[in-house]
Amino acid sequence: MPRPCQRARLESGLKLDINRLARRGFIRPGASVGPVGIKWRDMYYGEEIAWGLITADMSGTYEGWFRIQMGSLDQRIILVARPRHFGGRQWFFLCPYQDRRAMVLWMPPGARDFACRKEWGRQVAYASQFLDRDNRAHRGKAKINSRLCALGGFDPEEWDFPPKPKWMRWRTYNRIEEKFDRYESMLDEGVVELAAKLGILL
Repeated sequence: MPRPCQRARLESGLKLDINRLARRGFIRPGASVGPVGIKWRDMYYGEEIAWGLITADMSGTYEGWFRIQMGSLDQRIILVARPRHFGGRQWFFLCPYQDRRAMVLWMPPGARDFACRKEWGRQVAYASQFLDRDNRAHRGKAKINSRLCALGGFDPEEWDFPPKPKWMRWRTYNRIEEKFDRYESMLDEGVVELAAKLGILL
């Protein structure tokens, strides 16, 4: 049974993902950036739900800062960098409340600023926590389809599981395909269980 939706859904709030911000040019390791405008859109309808200004300084070797301004919010967050095993550095937010490294900060509905997932505790949950097994599987398949179609320029209506996007590694694609197959298996189990309940032979 899915859980009753009593806690706020994290995905209904705002999210700062340090790697995504870097990929999209809002922040730049080794440099100062900003102020740059950023928008958040509703994940289901695509409508703009919030906008703000980002300024960041990542010119230091191991420490920098990030500033987000939105309406009455003017929050400054420390950034820290740690060496990667295979060279280079990985940047993290330092959660303003938990004093711990995080790649993602959230501002759930009703919150006044951004913090790591741990700070929000049991006040929030991911959308998937409200879903039963079959709905999680349908949602997982849809996310994979959407991601591959976006990367490969395919029409999601034409593909259940799209071909490998041109620049994706085969190892990555095979791993995604295994995950997709696991969701398929979950749905097959659901059909078998339902048939057994109804006394239908498959």
